[in-house]
Amino acid sequence: MSIWSRIAEIISSLAAGESLSAVFDRLRGSPERSVAFTIAVIALGAKMAKADGRVTRDEVAAFREVFHIAPEDEVQAARVFDLARQDVAGFDAYARRIRKMFRPGSRVLDDLMEGLFHIAVADGDYHPNEEGFLAQVARIFELDGRRFRQMRARFVAGADADPYDVLGVTPEMPLDEVRKVWQSQVRESHPDALTARGLPEEAVKLAGKRLADLNGAWEEIRKGVA
Repeated sequence: MSIWSRIAEIISSLAAGESLSAVFDRLRGSPERSVAFTIAVIALGAKMAKADGRVTRDEVAAFREVFHIAPEDEVQAARVFDLARQDVAGFDAYARRIRKMFRPGSRVLDDLMEGLFHIAVADGDYHPNEEGFLAQVARIFELDGRRFRQMRARFVAGADADPYDVLGVTPEMPLDEVRKVWQSQVRESHPDALTARGLPEEAVKLAGKRLADLNGAWEEIRKGVA
């Protein structure tokens, strides 16, 4: 049975009026981990798109870009998306489900946060409610403040794009140390590294912007210190 067949089976088994978040009580075993993660990610993306009070086509398109869904699976994914938007359970419930699946500092959580930022800015407007949503998810994921500011500087137009924030370093760090951080992040953002982590092609394409931002920040710091 495919993961989407299993999701369809679970959704169909929901009792009248039962929320999507209730399915997690049925997905406690290890074999169901991927099913639970898929549902939670789609639900969190749906909550993100709704954070500013409306879901736009741009936000839905951005969701499809980051969380790749095959054409044959779109009907089931849309059902999960719609159920999540209607679910009375808050986005934090889904974020905590995801957090429990990974160790602190997991790159999967970083990748997911970047995907949520991509959805938030897709309609050209970064709403205060979206900022609050992302900040709360970052806290649940145990993402430190510097890393959160780094992502915001790269994704949000008009945000304080301090080059030190973009790289997640401080002005007090020696240039050699900043260089090591930059080189490490460039390696992590290489398409081959992202593909090895199982990210879909659309998410890998987003790394092009990440690389450009990282390189631009490094050049600004290097020239400013030189």
